[in-house]
Amino acid sequence: MNNRPINTLFMLMSLDGKISSGNNDELDADKDWCKIDGVKEGLHQYYEIEQTTDWYSLNTGRVMEKIGVNDRTEKPNKVEVRFVILDRKPHLNEKGIEYLCNWTEKTFIVTDNKKHPAYKLLDKFDNLEIIYYDNIDLVTLMEDLKNDYGVEKITIQSGGTLNGEFLRNNLIDYVHIVIAPLLVGGADTSTLIDGKAITQVEELNKLKALKLIECNVLEDSYIQLKYKVIK
Repeated sequence: MNNRPINTLFMLMSLDGKISSGNNDELDADKDWCKIDGVKEGLHQYYEIEQTTDWYSLNTGRVMEKIGVNDRTEKPNKVEVRFVILDRKPHLNEKGIEYLCNWTEKTFIVTDNKKHPAYKLLDKFDNLEIIYYDNIDLVTLMEDLKNDYGVEKITIQSGGTLNGEFLRNNLIDYVHIVIAPLLVGGADTSTLIDGKAITQVEELNKLKALKLIECNVLEDSYIQLKYKVIK
């Protein structure tokens, strides 16, 4: 761990572990759960807790696209956060990247796409940096963030599949969850940890036990849980 940041997985999820409302990008917890009676009343607590997370925040271009940064026209209020955005496809367009640069103290775009639209904006924004790899390897990325950019702690808020990659690569140190009073269901709905399942008893070492650090009952039937991953 000394050669990489301390990583905390911080997510909002339903009681059955779902981090989205359904199995396509039209459905999204941020957009949908604020409309549901019995859930919307306490949702603000998640966003208030989010404001207390690490200075560095890791997310994906797909998540940024889902929350609408590519289409936002308003000028955002500057926040003292540094975003690390993994974006292979890309999901972000020039407008979305401009919004992120105007929104954050610094934006790092991690990509393996040599034609990523962020390249066109390097001269325009001095708080934009591209971290390019031929193939993105999370272990190498974490080591580079620590050694090249001085990142000591980072909050991970990505999708279930990437969360699964962090888990399997032993890159999660803490798990911080806010549980909404909601059941979502659906075998194809993204959960806290997705990705490839184990298939053999010999792979049980890939599962990660947790030690509860803190449990808080919030308002409106929400719960906050903090765990340390047992190495």
